[in-house]
Amino acid sequence: MRARFLRHVLPLAAAIAAAAWQTGAFAQSTPRSRLFPPEELGQLEGPDRDEWQQPERVMDSLGIADGSHVADLGAGGGWFTIRLARRVGPNGLVYAEDVQPPMIDAIKRRVEREGLHNVKTILGEFTNPRLDPHSVQAALLVDLYPQIQDPVSLLKNVRAALTPNGRLGIIDFKPGGFGPGPDDNRVAPETVIRDAATAGLRLVLHEKFLRYQYLLVFTPEREGRVVPDREPERVSASGERDKARGWGLRDTARPSAQARVLSADKAWGWGPTQPKNR
Repeated sequence: MRARFLRHVLPLAAAIAAAAWQTGAFAQSTPRSRLFPPEELGQLEGPDRDEWQQPERVMDSLGIADGSHVADLGAGGGWFTIRLARRVGPNGLVYAEDVQPPMIDAIKRRVEREGLHNVKTILGEFTNPRLDPHSVQAALLVDLYPQIQDPVSLLKNVRAALTPNGRLGIIDFKPGGFGPGPDDNRVAPETVIRDAATAGLRLVLHEKFLRYQYLLVFTPEREGRVVPDREPERVSASGERDKARGWGLRDTARPSAQARVLSADKAWGWGPTQPKNR
C-alpha cells in the first residue's frame, strides 16, 4: 500500500515543485510591473501635462542646452523626446530608447510628423539601453521606475553612457496616490537614491517643484575622491585659482609648487630623467 502511495504521490510532488520553480524563474526575468500598453498612450498625454510636468524646468535642471546629446529612456510615445529635440536644436542629438517595438514605431511617426531630424530611436533591453559609453551629457527616465525589475543593473549601464560630468534625471510619481499617475506600485525617492548609489551615481539635486512627482538628478560618482555636491565659494584670489583648478576644500592638501611643476611635466610627457627643452 505504502509503495503504491509513494508511486503516485512522488511524481505529483515533483511536478508541483517544477511548476513552482518555473514560475519563480519567470517572475525574476520579467519586469516587476506590467509594461505600459502602447494602445493607452493617450492617457499619458493629456492637454494639461505641459502645465504639471514643466518640461522646460526639468531640462534646465539637467543642464540641457543647444547642441547637447541626450537620451530619453523608456521614451514611450515620445512626449518628452520632441521637447528634448527642440531644446538641443539641429546641432544636438536625442536618443529615444524603449523596449517595446510599438513604442519605437510611434516615436518615429511622431518625429516625422514634427519634422525633426535630430532624433535617433533605439530598441533597448530591460537592463541595457544600448547606448555607447560616454555618449550623452544627460539622460532622462520619466514614470518608468516601478516597471524596472533590476534597477541597479539598468542604472549601471546608464552611468556608463554618461559623460564624466553628465546628469541623469529620474522623475516618478510621489507615493500617496494623488495626481494623474497610477494609484499603486509607486516607488519612494529614497529607494531610487539607494539604488543609484549602488550603481555608482551621486545625488546632486532633489527638485520638488513638480506638483505630482519628484525629480532626482544624479551624476557619476568620481572614484577615489569625495566630492562636495556644490563647490564652496572662495573669496581670496588664491582660492579662486584653486577652484578653477579643481582643488576643493575637502582635498587633503593643496599641491605644492614643486608638485604642480612635476604634474605639468608629466602632462607634457617629460619624465624625471628626460631633458626639458622648452
